[in-house]
Amino acid sequence: MVILIAAAGQNNALGKDNSMVWHLPDDFKRFKLLTSGHYIIMGRKTFESLKQPLPHRTHVVVTRQKDYQCENCIVAQSIEEAIEKSPKGEDVFVIGGGEIYQLALPYADKIELTRVNSSFEADTFFPEINLSEWGMTNEIFHEKDAAHKFDFSYQTYMRK
Repeated sequence: MVILIAAAGQNNALGKDNSMVWHLPDDFKRFKLLTSGHYIIMGRKTFESLKQPLPHRTHVVVTRQKDYQCENCIVAQSIEEAIEKSPKGEDVFVIGGGEIYQLALPYADKIELTRVNSSFEADTFFPEINLSEWGMTNEIFHEKDAAHKFDFSYQTYMRK
């Protein structure tokens, strides 16, 4: 199953200047829980924005650069190639950025979206979810608190 996993503002903002515009520790914990032990597909800029490769995950990096190399990861020239290089019959997570989400959306079976209840200035956005193609199957609300500046909801969508 191909799963898009992201955190986005109400205006679908993902980030600005190749970094997130909020800090939600509980969302990071959920991301780690869901993606650990799986293949994660990302664009080159997203990969390079990581301080280090994420432990307990196999990284698949999509790039147009023909000679791109990264240690301990798989390089693909397209989203199709990235999915092809991932194990069949297992969950594979697409973790960004915005262009990669857009390219992967037609192949996705599920979306795990953390909807941050505010709008943000951004230069990268999550694609619009077409509710004629997707249905929300679960939503869990998380109120803002000392560690979380914004209210947010974990939303799960399945392709209809």
